[in-house]
Amino acid sequence: MSLEQVEQWIREIPPITRTYMIGAVLTTAACALDLVSPFSLYFSATLIFNKGQFWRLMSNFFFFGASFSLDFLFHMFFLVRYSKQLEENAFRGKTADFFYFLLFGATLMTLLAPFMQLNFLGSSLTFMMVYLWGRRNPYSRMNFLGLFPFTAPYLPWVLLSFSVVLGNNGTVDLLGIFVGHLYYFLEDVYPRMINSRYRILKTPKFLVYLFESPDPHDIHLENDIDDDDDGDGDGDDDGDDNVDAGDEGVE
Repeated sequence: MSLEQVEQWIREIPPITRTYMIGAVLTTAACALDLVSPFSLYFSATLIFNKGQFWRLMSNFFFFGASFSLDFLFHMFFLVRYSKQLEENAFRGKTADFFYFLLFGATLMTLLAPFMQLNFLGSSLTFMMVYLWGRRNPYSRMNFLGLFPFTAPYLPWVLLSFSVVLGNNGTVDLLGIFVGHLYYFLEDVYPRMINSRYRILKTPKFLVYLFESPDPHDIHLENDIDDDDDGDGDGDDDGDDNVDAGDEGVE
């Protein structure tokens, strides 16, 4: 694969997933080159609030190992694959909603981490995304190493079992599953239970304005409506304002 092909592949990844992936790769590269120590990245409530090391609130989510090991590649594969699919499908055209989903998960994990004695939460965030993807694709069929088939909602549990068999601590993955299920319940299940369109986790407007620029066509229509304030329905107020509004819509 040439450098141009790699660049093209990176450009095709949606923005939030691309930013997270690049941040994780750069963090691992910095650790591998001894530019940054993992001890300066891990989550510690004491160091954050007593020493003012607030970067630890974010840096621990970007650490997936101190070298480009098989474990790092394993996590990058699932991070890019399922974050990309969520951003392109379930959150298609809703970049702000996807960012808020990650922000909700990261915030809740940060609050729970001190009680569970967890220092790095990148794997938890990845499992949260895998869990939600599985729930929103309940009929997708998969197989594990070609040994046995299963449907997508069981994927996080299969990965958790595999991780535990390899001797890893499953607590960090369970945290991701728990937070992912909580988001799924509040966003997908609860509104159906009360038969309402009300969303508990509605994305704040400032995030919508930040990530999603308004459609110029919508601005044009809004200006036309604002100018039609003489009540005659012909869109003319004093003969010239309608033309000015049309020019703004084109611009």
